Amino acid sequence: MKEGVMMILLLLFLAATVSKLVHTQDSEETLRAAGRCLAAVAARVWRPRSSVILLTDGSTSPSTVFTELWKLGASSGMTVFEVAAKGTTSNLTEAQLSQAVAQARKVRQVSWLVMVVVVSDDPTFLAASAEWAIKGHLLLWANRLLAITRRPLSDLRHLHTSFSMMNAMLLILDASSRCSVYVHLPYSPKDAQVLRVATWSTHLGLILDTHFDLYPNKFSRLFYGRHLVVAAEEFPPHVVKDATPRAVGHPLTYTGPLALLLQLLAHSINFTYTFLRPPDGAWGNKQADGSWTGMVGMVYRKEADLGLGPFGVSSGRAEVVDFTRSMLVDYLRIMAGQGRPEVDPWGFLLPLEPPVWIWALATLLVLLLVTFLLGSCPSRRGHARAGRVTRNFALYVRVLLQQDTRGPGGRWWERLLMGGWLVVVLVLTRSYSGTLTSTLAVKYIPQPYQTLRALLDDQSIVMVWERGSVYMQYVLGVQSGIFHEVMESQKKGRLMLATTPEYDTVADTLVTKGRHALVIEDLTSRVIMTNHFSRTGRCDFYQSREVFLPAFLCMIGQKGSPLVPAMSNRIKSVTEAGFYGYWMNQLSINSTRCSRPPSTITTTTSLSLANLWGVFVVVAVGHLMGVVTLGLELVATHLLYSQRSLFPVSLSS
Repeated sequence: MKEGVMMILLLLFLAATVSKLVHTQDSEETLRAAGRCLAAVAARVWRPRSSVILLTDGSTSPSTVFTELWKLGASSGMTVFEVAAKGTTSNLTEAQLSQAVAQARKVRQVSWLVMVVVVSDDPTFLAASAEWAIKGHLLLWANRLLAITRRPLSDLRHLHTSFSMMNAMLLILDASSRCSVYVHLPYSPKDAQVLRVATWSTHLGLILDTHFDLYPNKFSRLFYGRHLVVAAEEFPPHVVKDATPRAVGHPLTYTGPLALLLQLLAHSINFTYTFLRPPDGAWGNKQADGSWTGMVGMVYRKEADLGLGPFGVSSGRAEVVDFTRSMLVDYLRIMAGQGRPEVDPWGFLLPLEPPVWIWALATLLVLLLVTFLLGSCPSRRGHARAGRVTRNFALYVRVLLQQDTRGPGGRWWERLLMGGWLVVVLVLTRSYSGTLTSTLAVKYIPQPYQTLRALLDDQSIVMVWERGSVYMQYVLGVQSGIFHEVMESQKKGRLMLATTPEYDTVADTLVTKGRHALVIEDLTSRVIMTNHFSRTGRCDFYQSREVFLPAFLCMIGQKGSPLVPAMSNRIKSVTEAGFYGYWMNQLSINSTRCSRPPSTITTTTSLSLANLWGVFVVVAVGHLMGVVTLGLELVATHLLYSQRSLFPVSLSS
């Protein structure tokens, strides 16, 4: 009896061992077929300098799967990450996956292109791998994911959500070593049929089943469509709130070049959208607690799918959202109110530049010196005539002041010097009088703030910056320099923050008074001046010559959203064709009337004392000097007579 039992147990053990060996041989053969299928798929999509990252649950042999891939010559190498899922808890598997994905991300960051291959027959492991590939930002849209399994498609329906949002394909092997390649279309219903794009067999190789390529750009045109929420705020001239009255409950609408671009993208990609304004009306900055405000915060928290913007690119924002291709580059300018036209009271000095005045006086001094030297020399008769030299001095000055005078005496050198001096004075006076006439007819319009330094140096001016903008985010982060001075001015009450819809009110009520100045984008300042001119018919503002802090302006999407690269491709076509600039020109009425207001104007009005008080100052100073000179002469004469009365003999001798 015992021998019979032992024999039965031995037979059962041998049967189990043979069955295990047969199963191992079948598994190895299946994996070899998977490797050949994977190689056939990779050969169609392989690019130079691509690398492979293998993620497995430990139940398969990486060398078996990748034997065929080595023939493709992955120049950047292949990296294997093994997560032992069997016999472990789900929490431990999640922790191991997060660590493996974090390390795989480092490989991806130093690689040109990456194909991530997940090999497992465990549906839970496949789902967790796809989820961590999204959460860990392992995949960009240019990189690819290929999951290989022997489970039937009916057991893998839970992969629909994650695989539909990635550049991923599913490779399923059946018992006959045939492979089927599937693609999950984005935003498709859960009960929708998965698209099979190719099949592979040992004899026939890889055969495409549809007109789709392997790894189709499935976000280029959404087959099932999608309704998106777009965060938007008014930002002329790019985004303008529609002024048409709307009924209660009617969706918010915007116009402008950026709204037209979004409309074009929606029609091309096949999605619909509704606008949602941010509660604070800001674009978005990072707070001290790590949260984000404005439209960036809405997209980051997934309250909105897209942000219309336009948004300036910054490293902080790039950590939480993705930027599309830029539409244009804009920069900051100072927009301030123009002063009232006025005549320069010292305008009588303007007809001649300072070097001309200096050379004229230098010529007169040289002329007087030559006259003194020649007049001091003894004549042929041996007589020195100092009085004649003094008279010639007075003649030259009288000619310069256009007073009446008589010609010099009979000496030839006196006539020669006087003739040359008359020609010089004639040219100077005629030029001066003609230019002075035109100068007095010109009124100057003060435009003092041409640089940010000039704005900061004026302690009486208040700067108005945009709240929640990329510029303010940068200014908040600097620790030194001129932009740090901008933040320090807030302590003195010289920094004011405003949202874009408040710009027109701020410009009309504050900037026109001359005590406030807007520091805003160049295009936005032009729109404000255009709107003001359309309302009043006046150009009351000017832009500074200095520009600073250039920024690329883009839309934003959720981090890792495949819609962003699809939109970027179309934005590139629109901007390169010049449509965006054309839309801006078409929607900007009177856009150039006040873009470069003149700093001087010509008038025919009468001149007042306020225009000519500089001349009277010169007359008053001349009279004062004359009085002082007269007083000195009287004092000197008094002293002279006093000395004569005290010492009559000495003085008479």
